[in-house]
Formats: sequence, structure tokens, C-alpha cells
Amino acid sequence: MRQALTAGLLVAACLQSAAVAGDWRGEVSAEMRQFFASPVDPVQHDRFLSVSGEIEFHDEWDDGRHSLTVRPFARVDQHDEQRTHADLREAVWIYHNDGLEIRAGVDKVFWGVTEVYHLVDIINQTDLVENPDGEQKLGQPMLKMSRESEFGTFDLYLLPWFRERLFPGAEGRLRTQPRVAEELSSFTSDRGERHVDLAARWSKNLGDWDLGVAHFRGTGRAPRLLPGIDASGLPVLKPRYEIIHQTSIDLQGAVESWLWKFEGLRRSDSLDEFFAATGGFEYTLYGFGEGNSDIGILAEGMWDERGDSATTPFNHDAFVGVRWVANDVDGTELLAGVVADWDNGSRFYNVEASRRIGNDVKVGIQARAWDRVDATDALYPLRRDDYVELKLTKFF
Repeated sequence: MRQALTAGLLVAACLQSAAVAGDWRGEVSAEMRQFFASPVDPVQHDRFLSVSGEIEFHDEWDDGRHSLTVRPFARVDQHDEQRTHADLREAVWIYHNDGLEIRAGVDKVFWGVTEVYHLVDIINQTDLVENPDGEQKLGQPMLKMSRESEFGTFDLYLLPWFRERLFPGAEGRLRTQPRVAEELSSFTSDRGERHVDLAARWSKNLGDWDLGVAHFRGTGRAPRLLPGIDASGLPVLKPRYEIIHQTSIDLQGAVESWLWKFEGLRRSDSLDEFFAATGGFEYTLYGFGEGNSDIGILAEGMWDERGDSATTPFNHDAFVGVRWVANDVDGTELLAGVVADWDNGSRFYNVEASRRIGNDVKVGIQARAWDRVDATDALYPLRRDDYVELKLTKFF
């Protein structure tokens, strides 16, 4: 957090003279999570209230060749001290001209195409205290250079500082049993957080298909969790971050009403070398029932060569779901689905919906439940964490 803020402030200071005027926008959210079963650990709670806020500043100059975006985020949680946190999501200067783009500062980069599990997405660290689905990311200090040509787009990344993963605290839900003690984290590299990571990616549009091939060398974003004891003598899990090599491919094709998706990788570290893949499709029924709404049918499979020793729960799983988009002025949407482990039968259900109220208010609801979770499954610590989340957001 401190290093990300420092990098962002340096970018802002260097460009202060150009950033006098610009566009400001922000949002404030109130959130409630209600859990329906007593927790595994008695120090955990059943209901959580929190508020969060985000402000974004954006400015452009020199006919749009230069721009600056700064986007800080903060949350205050009722019970979970780890979820009470702040992060600089973005503080990035961007220059682009004649097919060349340079980005410097704190930024967010997304790789991937699938719905459930973004296997190849590795540049930014996961902000796990925000949501267990891994969609929320921490800002990453970086220097990125991109070049567009008839042969595709080439991206080079220099990542000078590593961000450790954020885990729920002792009183929080949706966490491991026992808790993860971030204060006991360790690294295989003697440079620790200061290890400089490198990445490169090539991408190209091939008619109806988009292809990306990438390689990453640096500190893996998903740590191994090793047993340990904290300062109070309680059992905990200690994060251990490995230096990894990851070569990946992502492919997406839009063919009539079908959207085909695939992600695959080969990753190696000091202990493992393995392959993993995820892929599937989304078939959309446009103007369903002669109305304005669209319905998408989704199906995906997830496989990891490591099996039960994988650092992810999506190691031999299948997903089926449905997406409904009302196409109304209020942006009403719903996504519902289930992920099932085809080896042990564990199941995870997810329903999420959102709708605007007027022009500047949005209401969202998310419900999640776990069923028949096998004791060997990575989701076993969440077996009593079924919950509903209500969120109200005001934009300005």
C-alpha cells in the first residue's frame, strides 16, 4: 500500500502543472452482508456493515497524446480490520502517439476471457478482502510499453514492486481455517517485495477471433499457505511467495450467437511444473420472447494438473449458468450459476443482480451458497458461509 501510494504521488507531482483542469467523478457505497449459519470460528460474526468510496480524476493534454488518471479507493468495515483498508487503484500517466503507448505509475491490467476463473490474469494482485471471486485487484506499480502494428499488439511490462495478497482478518468471514497471517509471509527470492517482475504479451485480432500469448517471470500472485503459529501461539497459515515462470494463451471467438472462450497456461516454480486450462461458451438468445431482453446460456470447464494440491479451488470443476440482460434504461442485469467439482461433488451457487435507480444510484444484490463441500476441497473452510450481500451505490 505505502509503495503504491508513493509511486502514484510521484506521477501526480511530476505532472501537476498539466493536471490543473480535468474531469472528476466518484462513488460512495453502503454494503451489508448477512450470513445464515453460525461461523466455524466463534470469533467470526454473522452480519457485516461497511462503507466504501472511490474518486477518479482524469485529464488529457497535448491533443490527447498525454493523459493522467488517479483513482484511490477506501473501505471501512464494521468487524473485519483487514477489510478496513485503502488502496491506490490507479495513478498512471499515459502517452500514446502513432501506435506507441507508454504507461507509467500505478495501473490495472486484465488478461483473460472466461466468466468464472481468470486463469491467465497475473499482472495485478487480488484484493481478496473485497470479494472472494477474485475480480477486485490492487493497483500495481509498473512501466508498460505497447506497440501496435499489422502483426498485432506487443506489450512489455516492468513491475518494480510486488503487492502481497490481502486476506480476511480473524473476525471476518469467507476466510481459511485457520486464518492467513500476512505478517508471517515469506519469499523464495531474497529481494522479497522488491523483486523486479517482467512480462510480455502479444495479441491480435484474427477476424472473428482474438488471440493473446504471454509470458510472465516474477513473484507468483497466489501464495502457498503453510502451517504456522502466530505471536499469540494460535495456529495460522503462512503465505509463501514463489518465483514463477508462466506462459499463457487466451482465445475468444464470436461466431453468430456463440461466444467461445479458452485460457491455458504452463507454470513452473521451485516445487511444481504444471498445466492448467479453462474454457467454454456463451450462447445468447437475442430479443428473447419477442421482447427487448437477451438471455445467455453459459458453460465452462476448469482443470488443473495439480489436482487437490492446487492453490485454487477450480482444479476439476464445471460451471453452468444463465445471464439475463433486460436492455432497459435502468441497466437491469442478472447472472446465476453453479460450479460443481466433478471429482468430489462439492457445489458453489452464485446469484448476482443489479439495477440503476434514476441516473446516479445503483442497487445490487449477491447471494452465494456452498453445498456438499467435501473435506478435501479448497472450499471446505467456507462450508458455513452462505450469505446475501446488499449494496447501494451513489455516483457523483
